[in-house]
Amino acid sequence: METPLDGSWALVLGVSSGMGLAVARRLAHEGVNILGVHFDTASGQEKAEVAVEELRSLGVQAHFHNANAARAATRAELVPAFRELTGERGIRVLVHSLAFGTLVPFVPEEGTPGVSERQMNMTLDVMAHSLVYWTQDLYAAGLLRQGAKIYAMTSAGDLKVSPNYGAVSAAKCALESHVRQLAMELAPSGVAVNALRAGVTVTPSLERIPEHEELVQRATRTNPHGRLTRPEDVGEAVLLLSRTESSWITGNVIGVDGGEVLTA
Repeated sequence: METPLDGSWALVLGVSSGMGLAVARRLAHEGVNILGVHFDTASGQEKAEVAVEELRSLGVQAHFHNANAARAATRAELVPAFRELTGERGIRVLVHSLAFGTLVPFVPEEGTPGVSERQMNMTLDVMAHSLVYWTQDLYAAGLLRQGAKIYAMTSAGDLKVSPNYGAVSAAKCALESHVRQLAMELAPSGVAVNALRAGVTVTPSLERIPEHEELVQRATRTNPHGRLTRPEDVGEAVLLLSRTESSWITGNVIGVDGGEVLTA
């Protein structure tokens, strides 16, 4: 049974650009109030402020916070504030779209050092482990109730390799493992947890990958739809999956790629 989302709340981690912003926009068009966390410099903060006003123009509440979502202090500050804002409704949709990691090879070459312990730990903490910590704190605060949906953004890097993607690939594998574990533990509470594997999508995070142009060319050539995945495709997928109270679709890696993985 479909449930109207109008008046519900979504929390998007990594809300200021790319897939996170596209999800926020799509949900806001359905009347969902948006809570967002992003970590930006001054120019990024200006863009985030424009996005907030855009969402509010759709008639919903929108509250963005420029803070490091991977820090415990950020959760300690924001979770009580989110509980006060959402009231009895809690958070219906949690989207983990944090894309900040180290993009260097593992093995040193030509005088360039390989990935360091600090870089590896940071990448996994931000892009994988923070999903667990946010879920823990939101659940303990009573904000994740029956019918809630949790989505974590993964990629084909969970199986494929490229020269500079090793730390991020490890984070995506860990993230998918966390999704399965959380799905099992939250099933009795009626909360669904899934990973969304988008196809190659032009976003600021993709453009930071040194070999991104090659990835774009290959995906454009091989995707059965004849185009790249767009952030809006991901937003549409989140909307469709969130309209039901059922938690029976859970613990999965769901492709949102137009069949790209079949032919790439």
